[in-house]
Amino acid sequence: MLNATYEPLNVCTVRRALVLLLKGKAEVLEIGKGLLRSETMELSRPDVIRLVSYVRVPRDVHRRRITRRAVLARDDWTCQYCGDTRLKLTVDHVIPKSKGGGSEWENIVASCAPCNRQKGDRLPREAGMLPKKTPRAPAPTIFIRIASPRVPRTWEQYLPEAA
Repeated sequence: MLNATYEPLNVCTVRRALVLLLKGKAEVLEIGKGLLRSETMELSRPDVIRLVSYVRVPRDVHRRRITRRAVLARDDWTCQYCGDTRLKLTVDHVIPKSKGGGSEWENIVASCAPCNRQKGDRLPREAGMLPKKTPRAPAPTIFIRIASPRVPRTWEQYLPEAA
């Protein structure tokens, strides 16, 4: 679902999209495969809809919930210490909590289990293990990519890549 400004808002169910369309609160931008039928009508399955009226969305990135899956998606499912993508990933506090590090986006990175164990409860410089990218709050579209198991091609043009 896109805002009136074409900004991605969230992923909604087909049922929710149809309700918004039938109430005149949204319009179809991309049509998916298949038809939806009722007793009196037949509609194309909406893939991307846009709200007709603008909806104000709070932009406080610090209030976005930090989840393991969101951290891994933000870091492109890659260990930020060794660059491996094949091993089971965990999350690591760059500055350990015991050393005053907090649980915020700027202090949590994806890490493979061996790197996480190797770094242990040490600071990055002590362990000689600096993250490849400086951690930061993700772009809002990361939460849309997490909400859908696979991102349909029709969505891609509406989801700008994270900076």
